[in-house]
Amino acid sequence: MAALSAWFWNERFWLPHNVTWADLADPAPGVEYPKAGHLLSALPLALGIFAVRIVFERCIAGPCASLLQIQTELSRRAQPNAVLEKVFTSITKSPDSRHLEGLSKQLDWDVRKVQRWFRQRRNQDKPSTRTKFCESMWRFTFYLCIFMYGIRFLWQSPWMWDTRHCWYNYPYQVLTSGLYYYYITELAFYWSLMFSQFTDIKRKDFLIMFVHHLATISLISFSYVNNMLRVGSLVMCVHDTSDFLLEAAKLANYAKYQRLCDFLFVVFSMIFFGTRLIIFPFWSVSHPCVFLDSDWPAAVFYSR
Repeated sequence: MAALSAWFWNERFWLPHNVTWADLADPAPGVEYPKAGHLLSALPLALGIFAVRIVFERCIAGPCASLLQIQTELSRRAQPNAVLEKVFTSITKSPDSRHLEGLSKQLDWDVRKVQRWFRQRRNQDKPSTRTKFCESMWRFTFYLCIFMYGIRFLWQSPWMWDTRHCWYNYPYQVLTSGLYYYYITELAFYWSLMFSQFTDIKRKDFLIMFVHHLATISLISFSYVNNMLRVGSLVMCVHDTSDFLLEAAKLANYAKYQRLCDFLFVVFSMIFFGTRLIIFPFWSVSHPCVFLDSDWPAAVFYSR
């Protein structure tokens, strides 16, 4: 296990030439560098965010849904049947004609009746419009708040205006409280999304979203440990720019404000294209970066 850890955290891969993890572990007095242990504070914060989400959906999003006359649809429940329930949970939720005919003979039901049972059973597991509205309102609120915090913080940071500052004196860049709170809050939010997947109604994209959240958590964590917080903060802000607009479009759709929904989706599409396909690859991660090599004090430029 120690050999695997040493291989994974190989300094030649993660750090510039002639820099070791020991150099970052023992900074000068009054100087703080990111440490892997800091990431553990995101876990209790994630539970706190999850608790806040529950209160928010019940006390704020729920009343807003009622004000917009978004009610929980009363779908017809499938009648209890042990045989069909076992097939539904263990084999398939959408049986083909061969399965339908076999079940029809086994239960002495008409094939259409079996089809109707599976359709009702599938609809029974779908989240209501009210539930989706409350979830989207929570995500909209968080994305908007974290985006505003990110813009406010980065506006005062030199690396927002000149990305070469992301790499000056790397990796000996001091961890500030603003960067720490920004990173840990984003990380905790995605941990909370991962937790909530196991308590929310299970959806068709469960595995896709689970992999997405896991990848996001991994990227945020590794960039923190590797002290790439400056460029990481730019990447997070660029991604947050369009997220709250998508959730706003969903809210308008659930509230049946179709014109507003269409308008917000067009704005979202334009900002998504501009931030993730232009700004992200050509500004935040492709700008020439600067390292200060310990053997050669001149600047070494390279393009990522």
